[in-house]
Amino acid sequence: MEYSPVRRVVTGHDADGRAIIQEDGPVSRVQRVGGEIGPIFHEVWNTTQTPAPIDAASDEPDEGGITLAPPKGGTRIRILDIPPEGDGIREMTAEEAKAHFAEVGAGSASAHGGQNSRHALMHRTETIDYGIVLDGELVLIMDEGETTVRAGDIVIQRGTNHGWSNRSDRNCRIAFILIDGTFEPDLKR
Repeated sequence: MEYSPVRRVVTGHDADGRAIIQEDGPVSRVQRVGGEIGPIFHEVWNTTQTPAPIDAASDEPDEGGITLAPPKGGTRIRILDIPPEGDGIREMTAEEAKAHFAEVGAGSASAHGGQNSRHALMHRTETIDYGIVLDGELVLIMDEGETTVRAGDIVIQRGTNHGWSNRSDRNCRIAFILIDGTFEPDLKR
């Protein structure tokens, strides 16, 4: 799958407190997850706490690899390029799905329950996610129901079990802003 690089512009302050462009270029952390059938993660930025400290010119907090959820108490923004779905996903076993999520440190997020699963990549995280479709379309699959979202649509994902299916014939690019959350006791599983 071909994809366009994601440009990241980071602002900061110089020694005199004036606003500057600190960095301008492609994101440096890009990784395909799940082999040739999986999405490409473009990691844009993360914070390790909320409220996030704003200083003169620090870099993004260091992380090793790609992690699905934001840091505990923090936030994350990423762009995903999701290719059209094929048999590799439709025929994925529960063990393969768990391994897919384990590549991003979230094997326990996988909710694939075998033949009764609505989608092989159903998952749940303890986060609030804002998903903004930039190009193409995806089907958002829930435990009950599904809907197609297209360029310009915004999904507010509130810690629910869900999956994404690209049933079109072209790539979908979606931006996700993830905010660490805490389940109320009656929503924990």
